[in-house]
Amino acid sequence: MLGETYPRLSCLPGQSFFLLGVRGVGKSTWARAQFPDALRIDLLDEARYQDYLADPSLFAADLQPVPPDSWVVVDEIQRLPNLLNEVHRHIEDRRLNFALLGSSARKLKAAGVNLLAGRALHKTMHPLTPVELGVDFDLDVALDTGTIPLVWVAQERRAVLESYVRLYLREEVRAEGLVRNLPGFARFLPIAALYHGQVVNISGIARDCGVARTTVQGYLDILEDTLLAFRLPAFQPRLRARERRHPKLYWVDPGLVRAVKKLHGPIAPEERGALLEGWVLHLLRAHGEQGELFDDLHYWEPHPANRTEVDFLLRRGGDLVAIEVKSQPRYHTGMLRGLRAIAELPGIARSVLVYGGKRSFRTGDGIDVWSTARLQQALAENTLWP
Repeated sequence: MLGETYPRLSCLPGQSFFLLGVRGVGKSTWARAQFPDALRIDLLDEARYQDYLADPSLFAADLQPVPPDSWVVVDEIQRLPNLLNEVHRHIEDRRLNFALLGSSARKLKAAGVNLLAGRALHKTMHPLTPVELGVDFDLDVALDTGTIPLVWVAQERRAVLESYVRLYLREEVRAEGLVRNLPGFARFLPIAALYHGQVVNISGIARDCGVARTTVQGYLDILEDTLLAFRLPAFQPRLRARERRHPKLYWVDPGLVRAVKKLHGPIAPEERGALLEGWVLHLLRAHGEQGELFDDLHYWEPHPANRTEVDFLLRRGGDLVAIEVKSQPRYHTGMLRGLRAIAELPGIARSVLVYGGKRSFRTGDGIDVWSTARLQQALAENTLWP
């Protein structure tokens, strides 16, 4: 079983929780390992789904024999968000604990998940990290076909990735009725993949897709709500009104980016930079949720005309850590331009350049230059902050 092969970063909360993540990321496998004796309700079971859809009271009837203080696992909860009313009632009246697994937040948001505010934590399961993969980790493979567990353990990774994209269109989008114009959404996906690691240009995407700007905005919301993409906001301190306000778009897995763009060959140098940048963001988010690595995460670009930016700016309390990512294997001082520019920002506790080389050192002006392996070590040991 996957959960037995690769222990996950996700730790078991002490109360009811939502655990969201893309399909195939390992939520169900992890839950089986954590709750071997729990009642399991899988809403992908079509017969059970149809029964609950026709008569939601059957859900409460299935919960009735469960002793107080026990755990119940509900898989694919987004398929029937109206069951959350019964979840709420059983948490309050019978002290049941629920692990609510899902691959989309869209219908949950529409149903008002805030009904469980304070009663259920919100957690995310990310694709596999180097810490989880251990000696099996290979950066080139991770950038090529990604680390979604369903794909990672497959014999034919590229074939599984292509099938994964088709499954997303069929199961998540068409079956759930998320869009009316499925061909338009299918045209949108590879264009959105081209924007991986770039500032979102809704007008440009709309022009390339042949749809309205409002439609593109809705498509981006779907990508984010189905957990395939993440929009990274710009850092906007109150006194710097000229800071850029548009977010950057990142897909959650580099393998998905390549599959959606139908790229099957070796990674080209011009492609590697965005893939590595997105992979670093994946590590920051995965470790950030488990280890309280930061309070906020942004990118910084105060002067777009001068092409000065820093990829990631982490804030914890009043302190900031700036991280710039460059894929080139050979270090040169030009890589430090953004980090030197951001040094004037109050609260900078550490500046880090992550690059494609193997040496790690500190420059004369105090900037840490790290290999990807050194970054992995800092995150694993929770020593990113000085």
